[in-house]
Amino acid sequence: MSVGWGAALTGLARAAIAEAVGMPAVHPDIAVADRQRLSEPGAAFVTLKRHGQLRGCIGSLEAVRPLQDDLTRNAVAAALHDPRFLPMTESEVDDVSIEVSLLSKPKPIDIHSEAEAILALRPGLDGVILELGSQRATFLPQVWAELPNPHEFLMHLRRKAGLPIDHWDPDIEVSVYTVEHFSEVNGHE
Repeated sequence: MSVGWGAALTGLARAAIAEAVGMPAVHPDIAVADRQRLSEPGAAFVTLKRHGQLRGCIGSLEAVRPLQDDLTRNAVAAALHDPRFLPMTESEVDDVSIEVSLLSKPKPIDIHSEAEAILALRPGLDGVILELGSQRATFLPQVWAELPNPHEFLMHLRRKAGLPIDHWDPDIEVSVYTVEHFSEVNGHE
């Protein structure tokens, strides 16, 4: 029997991570309609948590390859190549819970100041991309749970982009997107 869409996504991510660290992988039984969706272009972020703490998060902001490829590559990158963490070991895989976020196409918002950006954002709903020249960072909508104040949210996003946290440059560009968010179930956090 095929699994649901969310279980298919998290199952593919888990299988890719297991294979990448040299473990046997259990691939989910995916419904025909879902296989079609996986072959279409898609952008996914994969977030890994161990004992409730972030263990890796890598993703794509734009759909440039089939969703299945994007998902599995980002799962492996989150496990092995997130620069904030050492590569995941085989002993950690069973302790990690997986979240998958499928991103909508980012939409630029017309703002000229931080005050306008704060008014335009929808806390809890919008993922936000902040760019200034070659510096860019994003927060998924789930980050609003930790940073519900839009001013603080933007300060932390500027820090992530390597920009001064207390200064708003008039050339900053902001785009927003939404996500379909799926978390693993069945024994994992």
